[in-house]
Amino acid sequence: MQTVKVDLADRSYEVYIGSSLLGKPHPVFDRCISGTILIVSNETVAPLYMDALVASLTGASIHQLNLPDGESYKTAEYWSQIIDKLVDIRATRDTTLITLGGGVIGDMGGFAAASYMRGINFIQVPTTLLSQVDSSVGGKTGFNHSKGKNLIGAFHQPGAVLIDIETLKTLPPREFSAGLAEVVKIAAIRDAEFLNWLEVNGTAIMAREPAALTSMIKRSVVNKAAVVAEDERESGIRALLNFGHSFAHALETLTHYRQYLHGEAVAIGMMVASELSELRGLCETGFCDRLGKLLQSFDLPLSIPETLEADDILETMKLDKKVIAGSARLILVKSAGHGIIDSGSERLQITAAINANKNSNPNRKAKNIS
Repeated sequence: MQTVKVDLADRSYEVYIGSSLLGKPHPVFDRCISGTILIVSNETVAPLYMDALVASLTGASIHQLNLPDGESYKTAEYWSQIIDKLVDIRATRDTTLITLGGGVIGDMGGFAAASYMRGINFIQVPTTLLSQVDSSVGGKTGFNHSKGKNLIGAFHQPGAVLIDIETLKTLPPREFSAGLAEVVKIAAIRDAEFLNWLEVNGTAIMAREPAALTSMIKRSVVNKAAVVAEDERESGIRALLNFGHSFAHALETLTHYRQYLHGEAVAIGMMVASELSELRGLCETGFCDRLGKLLQSFDLPLSIPETLEADDILETMKLDKKVIAGSARLILVKSAGHGIIDSGSERLQITAAINANKNSNPNRKAKNIS
């Protein structure tokens, strides 16, 4: 088992990474749990791993809540169901909420834990690659609004994160690829050697070889933990983790969270941001093509559909959380492994990058998701 510490003084916690961690008692539960437990999962994951998680818990009163599966259910209505369940079981401040599932469950369950009685303990047990390498670490919690993604939420750090790579065996190929987008993201903006490693080990990764997965997940978590430790509430360097996300969130909003998985939208967003980086002369020519080749090898889409207009994307981006003083704060790249925070891109330049990414561009090999 591998362990990574997220160093946040009195809010520090450990991320445990290994195989077959569920189904048997684990010390993390004894250390982090003192009262009643509510496990929040979804209708897809619960039948697969709920029994194994319950078997890992000893000497506690355990309650369960299973929600529908999907980004379209990441709303106030379903967050409220978690709060209602906490009230129904008479949860107190020593109750622990455990999230079992992907990013949607982790984000909503985490925000319920942050909100109930002004904050109770929670533990993340992420079962998708995307949640294992990204959303389960760092304390971002919340849900979507019809006008924008993750507009409602709070920073609330978990007591621990338990990553069992065995859960990836049942992950559908499309979901697995979506998680790889976040892996590529962290490498592209802060770890050039890791980017090289991903290119060399792509075949082993797509074959889900345990050694490759463990190494990849650990390095992703180490990188993210370092950023979070330096900037917990995204007042500075943590914004780099949003590479591709401003465009991705607009894409998800405009397609009503039904056409793209989050990682797929991030892959497209990173391509647009890379196009813009090259267009502005901030990045060496060829990085965008290099990134596209890697993303395509992971079965990820690269292009914005023709039906979406640049003006609509830009309008939606105005409500993005990363807009400061009316200016889009975009994450661009200076070179492989070196992301930068930029507020100097003009509307015409952003529009040009979006249009260069469209499916009709003869220089872009698009992988459509319908």
